[in-house]
Amino acid sequence: MARAHRPDLTPGTVDGPPSSESARRAVEAVWRIESARIVGALARYTGSLELAEDVAQEAVAEALVTWSRDGAPANPVGWLLATARRRAIDSFRRRSALDERYALLAGVLAEGEASSGAVTPQHRSDDLPWDPDRVDDDVLALMFVACHPVLSPEARTALTLRAVGGLSTEEIARAFLVPVPTVQARITRAKKTIAAAAVPFALPPADERRERLGGVLSVLYVIFTEGSTATAGDRLLRTDLAYEAIRLARTLAALLPDEPEVYGLLALCELTAARFPARTGPDGEAVLLEDQDRRLWDRSAIRRGLAALGRAATGGRGLGPYGLQAAIAACHASAPSVAETDWARVVLLYEALGRIAPSPVVELNRAVAVAMASGPQQALSLVDDLAASGRLSGSHLLPTVRGELLVRLGRTTEARAELELAARLCRNLRERSVLLRKAEALA
Repeated sequence: MARAHRPDLTPGTVDGPPSSESARRAVEAVWRIESARIVGALARYTGSLELAEDVAQEAVAEALVTWSRDGAPANPVGWLLATARRRAIDSFRRRSALDERYALLAGVLAEGEASSGAVTPQHRSDDLPWDPDRVDDDVLALMFVACHPVLSPEARTALTLRAVGGLSTEEIARAFLVPVPTVQARITRAKKTIAAAAVPFALPPADERRERLGGVLSVLYVIFTEGSTATAGDRLLRTDLAYEAIRLARTLAALLPDEPEVYGLLALCELTAARFPARTGPDGEAVLLEDQDRRLWDRSAIRRGLAALGRAATGGRGLGPYGLQAAIAACHASAPSVAETDWARVVLLYEALGRIAPSPVVELNRAVAVAMASGPQQALSLVDDLAASGRLSGSHLLPTVRGELLVRLGRTTEARAELELAARLCRNLRERSVLLRKAEALA
């Protein structure tokens, strides 16, 4: 697996004496890059995800104090792991019923030796509580545990961002516009549920892995979707959340290089994120696809997305739901303009997507593509059938599309009513303002 670039945190790389600010930056950098490996190794080491995260956080808190005084160590990950392991040993010491586990954890370490960093043990090349050949397995196992089907979708998302992504509860709460105590409660319940269900910290057996992989992908998809178009609030994009999902998808692709749908999701995320620079104006207002300056699109992200899509297409099983969505995104990414987009191909791709992953949103998007390829009247019939089914009641998406189609058909009074309805239902202030401007223009 290709490793992310890690910052040089050795003593002497920071000008001047150690400081609390330099220590904070060092700790934050290590945690954001290495948290999944640290928590994953500790979870395997202790057999408890809850204990692993607790002792990891205690190690981080200790690092803020110690590194401020002494400077960052030459091996910051090893320092955090050794410190967290000592905390875990202390925890097991306090549990007399787990003396056997403590003996296993402590091994031959004696007070004042490797556990404190005072003396390097002669019989070991390092002090890491993991087999280096299993590092990738630890990260992958952590993803599968955090996305375990025993958890609710909301808990899976929060726990993945916390345990695998290394985000704080405050960051998660801010991203999803929920109170911090709500996120804390979800994560606490998730860890207790995993413990109560005796979920092992291990990779699922090979025959179960593909079945459960869908759950992991769906969590990353939810995280990215919320980042690419926030469901509520005063920001259209939450790019930190979207880019975190991309980082996790890249990690998953590196760990599971033979799974086409992992590359399909990665391609979808890259191709969608490529349009971020053009999706908002200077004041954060939403810019519609037809009005975007395509020169601002991230061509490097488009190349990465197309390469990932190519990997997904060569898996031998055909494109799955994420791969098909990525193929649709590729049609947009490769077109010089909205008018020059291959809408006929987009319609076919949505039809294929509807067969393998049917949903009312897929049907609505297919109607939009039909409108572009064949005209608004045929598309309006599809939207009216969808409205009659009631499957998108309460969503602003359906009246938004219906209003646009009515505008193109010259039925402006009906169109304005639909757009006003969509604005009332929309919880994102940026999207709502666009809908209201369109409605007012029809007065």
